[in-house]
Amino acid sequence: MVIITDEMIRHFFKLMEEIHEPLKDTFKNVHQGYPNETLKRFLKARDGDVDKAYKMLVDFLEWRILNEIDTILTKPIPVDLYRALRETQLIGLSGYSKEGLPVIAVGAGLSTYDKASVEYYVRSHIQMNEYRDRVILPQASIKFGRHIATCLKIIDMTGLRLTALSQIKLLTVILNIDDLNYPEKNETYYVTNAPYIFSACWKVVRPLLQERTKKKIQVLQGSGKDELLKIIDYGSLPHFCKREGSGSSRHSRNGMSDDCFSFDHDFHQEFYNFIKKQAELTKSTRPIIKQGSLHIDFPESSACDVKIVETIETELQRLGNQNCL
Repeated sequence: MVIITDEMIRHFFKLMEEIHEPLKDTFKNVHQGYPNETLKRFLKARDGDVDKAYKMLVDFLEWRILNEIDTILTKPIPVDLYRALRETQLIGLSGYSKEGLPVIAVGAGLSTYDKASVEYYVRSHIQMNEYRDRVILPQASIKFGRHIATCLKIIDMTGLRLTALSQIKLLTVILNIDDLNYPEKNETYYVTNAPYIFSACWKVVRPLLQERTKKKIQVLQGSGKDELLKIIDYGSLPHFCKREGSGSSRHSRNGMSDDCFSFDHDFHQEFYNFIKKQAELTKSTRPIIKQGSLHIDFPESSACDVKIVETIETELQRLGNQNCL
């Protein structure tokens, strides 16, 4: 694992002093008062190579300006479409770890991505990232009295089927955006309720991943409840981890849904209302975003990403052929 030194940070900072003012402005929105920590993230993503990290960060800032990412949280969407996205994208905040890291739950197995265009899913995902960075992480820092800049992700594979092949391209776009524009934001990925199809794909994909990525991914037995309770209190466990086989269960607490994927969960209510309020505060003249009215430039996939996608597709097709036989 590369060690980020003070000399690397100083060199990087000196390079950043030379960028144009618009890039400096959007960089302030990114680092949220912690520029050194942001530089460290990009250095880690490029194994300590300052020049490569600098190019990566500048490309990211230019992407933000081109796609108006700084104002993306002032653009609300119709409530019905937002609800539909939540029901198919399956992502939410379930609580905090014992160390104060936000716990993001992802229902990868039951995600369908069939209620909106690719562009809309991408924008929705970016909005979630920006809300995490500008609201959730600062709130966690205040709540736990220290700077918190990363999350934990718990990924539920309940219901994963061979039809996942049709979702790979969209998931690749989303993961590529995270890799290039939001690096080192997730401390660890915990995979739970993994069926055979995931285990088969993981076996062939794992050797293709960078070492730092491999170390971040932990595949847990069953729902992973016993392991996760070592780092997360029971109340912050996602609903699908609270007992074996509970991937599709729904509970209630004080009239609110305990299913952190549900639109009725307090996290999604707060998230949606926050964006509506930001639109009112900025007196945005833009209408509520509608299907087909937006576009986000997608970064090109690296050769490694393409290789991983091709490997997954090949493995899924092989499993499908075996299943037919």
